[in-house]
Amino acid sequence: MIFLEKLKKLDKATLFIIICLNVIGTVAVYGATVGTKLEGLHKNSMLLIALSIFLMLLAASFDYRIIFGKPIYILYAFGIGMLAFVQFKGENINGAVRWLSIGSFQLQPSELAKIFTILLVAHMLSRKQGRKLRLIQDVVPICLVFMIPVLFIIKQPDLGTALVFVGVLLSMLWMGNIRLRYMLIFLGGVILIIGAIVWLYYADNALLSKVIKPHQMARIQTFLDPASDPDKSWHVKNAMLAIGSGSLAGDEGFFLEQGYIPYAYSDSIFVVIGEKYGFLGSAVLLLLYFCLVTRLINIVIDSKDRAGAYLVIGITAMLVFQIFVNIGMHIGLVPLTGISLPFISYGGSSLITNMLAIGLVLNVKMHREENIPLP
Repeated sequence: MIFLEKLKKLDKATLFIIICLNVIGTVAVYGATVGTKLEGLHKNSMLLIALSIFLMLLAASFDYRIIFGKPIYILYAFGIGMLAFVQFKGENINGAVRWLSIGSFQLQPSELAKIFTILLVAHMLSRKQGRKLRLIQDVVPICLVFMIPVLFIIKQPDLGTALVFVGVLLSMLWMGNIRLRYMLIFLGGVILIIGAIVWLYYADNALLSKVIKPHQMARIQTFLDPASDPDKSWHVKNAMLAIGSGSLAGDEGFFLEQGYIPYAYSDSIFVVIGEKYGFLGSAVLLLLYFCLVTRLINIVIDSKDRAGAYLVIGITAMLVFQIFVNIGMHIGLVPLTGISLPFISYGGSSLITNMLAIGLVLNVKMHREENIPLP
């Protein structure tokens, strides 16, 4: 009865948006796999959605504040432990060791580690009560909390997920009231690294090849100089052509049918929507994302609990970063990397993590009027 009473208090608008996104994702997975050896994958997608909805409602049903304090340190340690365990017992798929096999299910611990890291940093920021963050006492410990999972994830290797952590870190530090000069130093460091990579690519390509991995070098080359190797830029070129061919309302899906879009059901799912449903389909998807982000921002504004507000900020940053990079890499705005499109791409770990995140957001919304002493 208590569970049902709590469910009645859930934010109906956010739930509606999430359901719409999951429906679009199922339709897109069907469109990407129909007539291929993966036909029927959309049925698995529906089962995963049903499971993730249950987990989302479960995450929304308890008082989220009970995990702030000692429990969140345990969860964070558990997440790091899983990332370490992957190094020894992980499944090697396409040259990357990112997954743990649980029966027929492939769990990607780095996805859950996002949530645990955001929870811990939200707790750390909330204890500051809005005061300016000090460099040594506050900023450095928060950066370490983020950098520990990032180091494990880079080793897998999974640069895309590691970049999500960095994007969330910068967002949470900014909203956590970091001093402007510290943020400028961080941003300056990021710009310096990007600038050094671009300069080395043109000035000393051999040295850059020694610093980064071959597949990362290929993606940089594809982005900076696609004409230099048509084979390496094949994916992005075909993605842009496919999206363009969708015109206003979509077409039959020539590029998909010919197999020109790798991993169309997962990381490249936006290409499916762009080609088969055109500008109108893409616009509806982007509008839903805009509405979702707007709802999340309003929840942050309305929350009287700092920990809850920081939690939603971290989750919002995580989703926005993934949406921007996934879509951007298929229209030539950013280099190609392995980031799924939230609620749309096929993938159990990603979907479950994002739905759990939304469950926590709904939880914060439910308790937005309450403000209790921090543990």
